[in-house]
Amino acid sequence: MVSQVHLGHIFHIAGSPAARDVPDALADVPDGALIIDDRGRIAFCGTRSDIPDEYRAEKVFDHRPGFLLPGFVDTHVHFPQTFAGDAYGGGQLLEWLELCIYPAESRYAEVEFARSAAAEFCTRRIAAGTTAAMVFGSAFPHAQDALFAETRRRGLRMVGGRGIQTTGEPSAAPLITTEDDAIRLTSEEIDKWHAADTGDVATALLHVAIVPRFSLAVTRRTLDNLGELYDSVRERGVYFHTHLNENNRPGTGEVDTTKHAYGVTTYLDTYDGKFLPGSAVGGKSLLGRRSILAHCVHCQDVELARMAETGTSVAHCPVSQQFLGSGTMPWKRTLASGVTVAAGTDYGGGDEWLIPQVLAAAFKVHISEPGEHGVSMHPAEMLFTGTLAGARALDMENRFGNFDVGKEADFIVVEPARVPALEHTLAQGIRSEDPALARDQTLFALLMGIREPAITEVYVQGRRIDVA
Repeated sequence: MVSQVHLGHIFHIAGSPAARDVPDALADVPDGALIIDDRGRIAFCGTRSDIPDEYRAEKVFDHRPGFLLPGFVDTHVHFPQTFAGDAYGGGQLLEWLELCIYPAESRYAEVEFARSAAAEFCTRRIAAGTTAAMVFGSAFPHAQDALFAETRRRGLRMVGGRGIQTTGEPSAAPLITTEDDAIRLTSEEIDKWHAADTGDVATALLHVAIVPRFSLAVTRRTLDNLGELYDSVRERGVYFHTHLNENNRPGTGEVDTTKHAYGVTTYLDTYDGKFLPGSAVGGKSLLGRRSILAHCVHCQDVELARMAETGTSVAHCPVSQQFLGSGTMPWKRTLASGVTVAAGTDYGGGDEWLIPQVLAAAFKVHISEPGEHGVSMHPAEMLFTGTLAGARALDMENRFGNFDVGKEADFIVVEPARVPALEHTLAQGIRSEDPALARDQTLFALLMGIREPAITEVYVQGRRIDVA
């Protein structure tokens, strides 16, 4: 790789700010230059006029009047639901799983179908500018092999793991394994694919997670065994990922059903080793700084406090929460707990692959929260949630997520002209005479208006990623 100079309007969240300080960390460089060295790392981010002399002879990629943004990070997306978006007929979460999703995921038992799904999954990620993702995987090992192999071929970042189920409804039968096979298959996946691309978790693009579907899809024995397994592989940088407190329809929703089935005080207890009746300790905790829990719509304060204490992060999925009628994750209360909150599409519970559309949904639902709970998200908060917060949740903030010098160059090129509505909004929209507010208005219009055709180039570690 040779050094590259990319020109365009740059937005990113600089440094490593706390969530409350993100607006002050917003970097805006209208006549910007992003320089990538021959190792695929950021060598310079600043104004075009300040390009260091040693880089002025390098090859220049002029994207003006387009934008350069950090690659988007999707902290919750379902590989075996690649073709299951917009599934109708299932109602809310538990009915939707039984009637729509379990049958759709069972199709991955077919080898060729799984391979085509892996190719499509990666293509959709690239089109959406998603350079890094936490992926809920298939129950079938050959499908997971296809996903990891295709992800490596395309040059994308991924943390992922096979979906683990040891109990469930009759429609989930093809996805269910024995207790022993659940651990064996997960262990084999870790050994085969964790950091398989470089052999070093510090440089790898491929990482493995332990991924039970949710507590109702496994047993106490499964949780005990997974706790032992995770305890044995934590130091290898393995991740944990699942769902928490997504749907709480009174009496029959996921939250109440889980608490009743396990006899626990909180849903989180089941992942914290306290899965015996009365929230008694029955095994080792699965929480930690490489653990991401999706949704967290109906968390108790004690759950949020425990997640913050352990460094466990939230994958916030407002699009799917609307799609399945699950409610709204309370933005102010969740952030106030100190938990890292990052964006997740939850495709196909959500019907969007594009992180900016998740951020747009977040803005709309949180400004609509009742009374004092409502909040107008700052555009910098939105950008942070879809980029740097995702890298933080993945415990890889030191590697990517913004344009700080020395980080790996994961970024996208956005050309508004490819989406006329976006182009015209940016060119003709009202802007304040106050420079800071005008900056924020431009970023807001950009994030709200991005559609896939506007994302024309995608880079990971400074290498351009092709769709094919």
